[in-house]
Amino acid sequence: MNTDPIADYLTRLRNGVMAKHRVVEIPASNEKKAITKILFEKGYILNYKFEDVAPQGIIKIALKYHPVTKMPALTRLERVSSPGLRKYVGAEELPRVLNGLGIAILSTSSGIMSDKEARKLHVGGEVLCYIS
Repeated sequence: MNTDPIADYLTRLRNGVMAKHRVVEIPASNEKKAITKILFEKGYILNYKFEDVAPQGIIKIALKYHPVTKMPALTRLERVSSPGLRKYVGAEELPRVLNGLGIAILSTSSGIMSDKEARKLHVGGEVLCYIS
């Protein structure tokens, strides 16, 4: 049993990028599906697919690399809030990753969203991770 599924999700993505894999398979959950959709919308992954094969399901993520230099789009995946130490922020103190070039993913009362969307809706919440 995994105690921190979001950290496992980020670690699988990080390992897939370091090994230069094209596709990474991750056990699914609603929280992971929401994070995957945000990563796709912001252009950090090439594509994704939700498969309901097992009782839990699988997320297949196609990783994105630069066509010439082969550099990955995901360079930094950092877990911020953990089960042992939650990190909450208000709407006024939302974090900026790489001065706005990266994103922070938050779990808010309005659902899981990026820091830019949370600023627009003026909501705070738990900072799940930083992506750049």
